[in-house]
Amino acid sequence: MSWWSRAALSVCAVIAFVRPAASDPRAVIELFTSQGCSSCPPADKVLGDLARDPSIIALSLPIDYWDYLGWKDTLADSRFTARQRAYSRVRGDREVYTPQAVINGSMHVIGSDRDAIEGAIEETALGGKVMSVPVRLSIEGQELTVSVAAASDQALRKHGEVWVCSISRVVPISVARGENGGRELTYYNVVRGLLKLGDWTGAPVSWSMPLEKIAGDGVDGTVVYVQDGSRDRPGAMLGAAFSELPLVGRVSATARGPER
Repeated sequence: MSWWSRAALSVCAVIAFVRPAASDPRAVIELFTSQGCSSCPPADKVLGDLARDPSIIALSLPIDYWDYLGWKDTLADSRFTARQRAYSRVRGDREVYTPQAVINGSMHVIGSDRDAIEGAIEETALGGKVMSVPVRLSIEGQELTVSVAAASDQALRKHGEVWVCSISRVVPISVARGENGGRELTYYNVVRGLLKLGDWTGAPVSWSMPLEKIAGDGVDGTVVYVQDGSRDRPGAMLGAAFSELPLVGRVSATARGPER
């Protein structure tokens, strides 16, 4: 049975789920990491700690440019490498490294520096722009519905994009070679697929889609984010939400969600 078929069977068991009423998250943290990077495991652990904070949406985006060092990252995706480089182009610097944490699409710090991450969260919040747009997720039957509220600030009424990520919340990996050879590592909230839902111009909008579009081996969560700019020129994170999903199978190094 294919993993798409297993996904359909799994989501049939879901009757309804609505994201609990809670304060909206204050930060989206994207950690660019690699199984071939000896400096990354402490950052991966920090991200796991942050992922337990309900006010933070923490994402692991494994990159592929260290694969030549002797171990091919089994979770890496060239799209994550492109995203990290796009952030660098927008900032106008050449700061592309691992472990690198990008906070709210606006600042970057060393991913293992918990104090620097917290400081960046506070600093990016000062302008009142980041994470100011409420995003809601609901699941009923086999359908995911995403609702994005209107912008309260006229300055935000411009082009942005809405993306949905399928994630695996905990992924243990045995690294056989390279700088981390012989180590058992754990990754948290690993992005397994990306799908653009549409554009956002400041007006309230919603989308509905079959859950099977984001299902995959080991996928047990989803994150939706609204980001200023575009995929090629990503800007500030304007809002985000997280929901658990029914687990479908085990994590496969070749599982990839669709992209638009």
